Amino acid sequence: MENKDGHLETSKAERSMWLMKCPGLVSRSLRPPHLSSSSSPSPSQAVAKVILSIDPCVSNEDNDSSSQFTMELVGTETGDVPKRYSMDMTKDFVTMSVFSETSQGKLSVEGKIINKFDMRPHDENIEKYGKLCRERTNKSMSKSRQIQVIDNDNGTHMRPMPGMIIAAIVNEKKKAPTKTSDTKRTRRDRGEMEDIMFKLFERQSNWTLRQLIQETDQPEQFLKDILKDLCVYNNKGTNQGSYELKPEYKKASDDANP
Repeated sequence: MENKDGHLETSKAERSMWLMKCPGLVSRSLRPPHLSSSSSPSPSQAVAKVILSIDPCVSNEDNDSSSQFTMELVGTETGDVPKRYSMDMTKDFVTMSVFSETSQGKLSVEGKIINKFDMRPHDENIEKYGKLCRERTNKSMSKSRQIQVIDNDNGTHMRPMPGMIIAAIVNEKKKAPTKTSDTKRTRRDRGEMEDIMFKLFERQSNWTLRQLIQETDQPEQFLKDILKDLCVYNNKGTNQGSYELKPEYKKASDDANP
């Protein structure tokens, strides 16, 4: 953000806000349908609802255990996306604020984060969600091939000409060396990378971080962030030092592969 006039609007700085981490397919479902680049969403247009369930049998002192949050998508164009999700709340995070910027460059503080939520498929939708993830994985890993008709069918441009073979050898020598661990790696799309991770754990139940870096050729910190959301780390036992899928994702995989 670049504040052109040096002024920061702070009238809403103390407004309480929630921060929610959700899968990419849910994020796309939360966008208002048929939203053009020139229009803006209606403030009254509901795309989802949050349900707060309180267990009266649990002591009031243990608020985190007595309260359960569930989100339901209310849109009619979600397709095969499951509509019900559990929201795991945590208050153990670094204090954060939410900022906004207008097209004129005016900056404003919209509020401060008081609760952070991690979204996961609800138990009733875990099998459907797992199936959807596998379908996306298979689609992303399939290579599309095209057939192109050559206009010049006499093959003249395909015949090796003098100097072409030598030039090809020189170009081969000039190719960049094999990528080392110090070479900067390019991040894939988060949703595509999650699909690839599910596919790898279908092939093998336990992976070390080093093995996953070699398999995916992704930055180490980026992989750690994904593993934190999808996997658990084995500190001891026969699989010490490796990762495996969290129970909710592993259950979906087992149900789909009896």
